[in-house]
Amino acid sequence: MADAHSNLDALREDDVSSLLHPFTNAVAHGQIGPDVVVRGEGARIYDDAGREYIDAMSGLWAIGLGYSEERLINAATEQLKKLPYYHTFAHKSNPAAIKLGKALLSMLPVEMSKVIYTNSGSEAVDTAIKLAWYYWNAAGEPERVKIISRKRAYHGSNVASGSATGLTVMHGGFNLPFSQILHAECPHFWRYGEKGETEEEFSQRKADELEKLILEAGPTTIAAFIAEPVMGAGGVIVPPEGYFEKIQAVLDRYGILFISDEVICGFGRTGKMFGSETFGIRPDIMTFAKQLSSAYMPIGAVTVTEELYEKIASASNTRGVFGHGYTYSGHPVACAVALEALTIYQERDVVGHVAQSGAYFQQRLREFESHPLVGEVRGVGLIAAVELVADKRSKKLFDPFGKVNGRFAKLAYERGLITRALPASDSLGLCPPLFCTKSELDEIVDKFADTLEAVTEFASRAGR
Repeated sequence: MADAHSNLDALREDDVSSLLHPFTNAVAHGQIGPDVVVRGEGARIYDDAGREYIDAMSGLWAIGLGYSEERLINAATEQLKKLPYYHTFAHKSNPAAIKLGKALLSMLPVEMSKVIYTNSGSEAVDTAIKLAWYYWNAAGEPERVKIISRKRAYHGSNVASGSATGLTVMHGGFNLPFSQILHAECPHFWRYGEKGETEEEFSQRKADELEKLILEAGPTTIAAFIAEPVMGAGGVIVPPEGYFEKIQAVLDRYGILFISDEVICGFGRTGKMFGSETFGIRPDIMTFAKQLSSAYMPIGAVTVTEELYEKIASASNTRGVFGHGYTYSGHPVACAVALEALTIYQERDVVGHVAQSGAYFQQRLREFESHPLVGEVRGVGLIAAVELVADKRSKKLFDPFGKVNGRFAKLAYERGLITRALPASDSLGLCPPLFCTKSELDEIVDKFADTLEAVTEFASRAGR
């Protein structure tokens, strides 16, 4: 046993000495070290000390089929034996990339023409933005360079996707956002709705504010508007009644492209196959990642309409080449795994399952609405957030916010529950694997309730 502990200590020391962790306080990490996860099974993970946790965040909103789906493991293994890698540059392709593209296009709620592969959601959003620019150059409107995102949106961490992200933690120190990115207001009705205002009226106000932003910037300078159907890391913000219908009308009025970022919402998460379907969005470009392969392999994708593709293809002919792509675009192993994941989603009726289990999950979470620390419970399907407040009546945030939900996430982890403290408010995110059982969802809610009681004393000291 002493040797085992010695090995674990050495592993943690090696991590601290060699790794710079994403979204981590590097100084604090050097002091406390990592939690080392060594195994996963179903909805659970296990650390190097043998402790078990139910993962109510699907890793990072991603592992829809859980941690031990043999069919995905077998798909990767078989493809590795046949063709472990080849690129898709310069007229090259592979069967897995071709089959996945056809399968993905056949599932979409709107007609799309072509797929281009990336390795992540961040790369997918960067690619979508570049495709919008390329399209407008090809269409003879090169002045259309501005992209409108929204405050509190999360679209990734690359230069373009990080700029589109509307969270200040993503910008400070990185010289972001760059000047072509504008941010419209966040459509969080509970937080920003005015007294006596209905959801429809709030949605109209947000649409009017967007139109004002477009007019001030110059309509002929706007290339695209990008939005998550449900905001993820920004707080699981579900759009209010009529929101996207009114936003779409404004975009149509000025000929602005709509990029629907389905990286979190895609493949059943909201109770429909795609968030665009849940909320009636008619996008010109769509982005995907995460549950595309149930996170078993790094892969993302972008789809475009036939109208966009025709212009892009024509411009590539004029220029001699379409000068974008990645070494691993259409990686055969990633595509084989993603293709098997899509097959499983359809065979196991992910939409029907999430529609039923999601309704139960949302109902159980609403049990917290009367708790004195809880300002709002929100969500759809199997994605949700519980927002904690210092004062329930006034919706006052804790000062500084992030302190209480950070404490909550730590206490939940000690109780074997993985949730996520979300930036921009004291909200806790929940995004369990898509095929969680009723008993697993009950376990998540019960552990959440236990943690909520445990954090009450801490919250009182923090200024409730």
